[in-house]
Amino acid sequence: MEPVKLYQEKIVPTLMAEFDIKNRLAVPKLVKIVINIGLKEAAHDKGVMEKAIEQLTAISGQKPKVTAAKLSIAGFKVREGDPVGLTVNLRGKMMYDFLTKLFAIALPRVRDFQGVPATAFDQNGNYTLGITEQTVFPEIDYAKIDRLRGLEMSFIFKPKTDAKIAKRLLTLFGMPFEKSQNINNK
Repeated sequence: MEPVKLYQEKIVPTLMAEFDIKNRLAVPKLVKIVINIGLKEAAHDKGVMEKAIEQLTAISGQKPKVTAAKLSIAGFKVREGDPVGLTVNLRGKMMYDFLTKLFAIALPRVRDFQGVPATAFDQNGNYTLGITEQTVFPEIDYAKIDRLRGLEMSFIFKPKTDAKIAKRLLTLFGMPFEKSQNINNK
């Protein structure tokens, strides 16, 4: 089922029933996914930035914005204004397409995958997930990468919500959370 239709027809009624939400408009909605890559070496090597832009564009389907250092830090050999990363904001259809690809294709390709941690929610109910290798995405040709890079994805919800509701919403979309381990049960 298409993610927008899934949200409207299945997820909203489920969340309203489970969490006693009276108004359909009060049900949290995923509004954007922000993908970030930190590139500390980009300040000194322009080729690194070009390759990372190419890879993040392939993964997200959208050209990333270059982020610059806000402060000069001598210990890292970074000056204010130096490029230090890339970011992409996905919304609408591109966001849902990425969500489907992430849950169905990329995450199952992670080595020894047991599910994503259920503890990465902030006080507003937003969820952040880090992946250590960009090669889990099928668009990345392993022969063409110069080095492995991690990336971070933040799932942003409106209105601000409780982590329990946000987790249930992501679960209904298909996010494979890890099974909680109870130490007492062996």
